[in-house]
Amino acid sequence: MRSVSKVAPDWWDYTTLDQEILDDAAKLSAEDVFGLSREGFTVHVHDTIEDFYLAEALEYIDAWKQATEDEPAGICGPIGPTEQLPLVARLVNELEVDLRHAHFWGMDEWVLDGKEVPEDHPLSFAKADHQLCFDRIKPELRMPKSNIHFPKADVSEYVASWEKARCVVMQGGQGEVKHWAFNDPPHRSGDYKDAPPTPEEYRKLGTRVVNLHPMTIIQNARTSGGGVVSNVPTTAVTVGPAETWKAERVSIWQAGNHDNPFGQRLTALMIAKKLPDSSVPMSLLADHPNVHFHYFRHGLGTCEAEMH
Repeated sequence: MRSVSKVAPDWWDYTTLDQEILDDAAKLSAEDVFGLSREGFTVHVHDTIEDFYLAEALEYIDAWKQATEDEPAGICGPIGPTEQLPLVARLVNELEVDLRHAHFWGMDEWVLDGKEVPEDHPLSFAKADHQLCFDRIKPELRMPKSNIHFPKADVSEYVASWEKARCVVMQGGQGEVKHWAFNDPPHRSGDYKDAPPTPEEYRKLGTRVVNLHPMTIIQNARTSGGGVVSNVPTTAVTVGPAETWKAERVSIWQAGNHDNPFGQRLTALMIAKKLPDSSVPMSLLADHPNVHFHYFRHGLGTCEAEMH
């Protein structure tokens, strides 16, 4: 029987993995991580934070420039990180990129009382995308509102939108619970009391409303809510693995703000060594054919003990 989580006993998470995997990840130096590339998994390192976020912003431009009337195309993007979003708007304006045939999919949104939060909610992801990016683009260059797809509690329209255009790339960050979007580890109950879902089971999940792992709630309070945990919703709607596997490329950006040095090492190791486990959702990308991890060199840190 697998270990009980050290942080949330009623949930699965990375602390339930075999100790050998955890130890191997903690031992990796930065150069070890940067050398984990294999066919289908490419590790990139950025020496400055400016280069990091500019490269992330350019993925939007690359995807949108491929869009044509006959072959619309787009990108699925995160809130977390967000620093790339004003750069995206600046690049669109300066390069005069016509977005009439481009698409954008938001990755996730908070849910309260069974409904997605409105855009005037202080933590709204849709609000952040508009304020930091879309509202800053010149009106004559903007994509039609019908080409901007945010997930809602009723997921039907969002799921159907994935058939309207080619997703060139799905971007994401990595949370402390090792998720992309809000694909958190599952609750430890019912059929999954003694073992988490198999990778094959988890990958079948589509866009859906989810209950959030306690680590995710605490992380979002830290990164977005000034630490006020009580203000962070405990449910959200998230893009699923089913949509993720429709993206031609999955691109994960780790500046060191959203996950710690150990977590940044663990998922890279599991993907590189093809060790998918649904208690570490990001590790399921081991089976995606085109995954890219981007690191800010100085954000990777070390796993050595250091008292503060």
